[in-house]
Amino acid sequence: MKKIFEMLDLGKLHYFLGMEIKQAEDGIFIFQRKYATNLLTKFNMLNCKTAPTLMNLNDKFQNDDGTQSADGNYFRSLVGGLISLIHSRPYTVFAYAKTPEYKLYGFTDSDWARCLEDRKSTTGYVFSLGSGAVTWSSKKQATIALSTSEAEYMTATASTCKVVWLRKFFGRRWTKTRRSNNNIM
Repeated sequence: MKKIFEMLDLGKLHYFLGMEIKQAEDGIFIFQRKYATNLLTKFNMLNCKTAPTLMNLNDKFQNDDGTQSADGNYFRSLVGGLISLIHSRPYTVFAYAKTPEYKLYGFTDSDWARCLEDRKSTTGYVFSLGSGAVTWSSKKQATIALSTSEAEYMTATASTCKVVWLRKFFGRRWTKTRRSNNNIM
């Protein structure tokens, strides 16, 4: 190829698009230790302790809660870095386990009038296939629910739309879906 195209031989590939590449006799290994460490260092989280949830589950949402405004650019940069890490290495989100059969499970919940400013409810759902979550959502509902039942119906509608899409996407039929009364945040 050097005879036809102008090129340089830089040797074996070691680092490309945030991924570290190790070439050995038994295969090529890709990992992102450096990217994850740089991300944690950039956001001063290198020595942070793990937590089961990042927020208090009993807080109500309101615009003026006495805290200073968050820096939107900082937050988007952090979330974008984490999304990039998760999409390129999905095992960082959850551990895969060998499963004899793959069934689609769904868990949904709503929180009536969660936001104190506009009294909109929150819809949450998560769907798993086998041992890992494949899609999830937690967001404010578009309209104001007048009761907990109406908020639950809106959540059921949103999650039903997602499960219909998932069933078409995977091209199979799964029969087990379950509902949970736990908040999905």
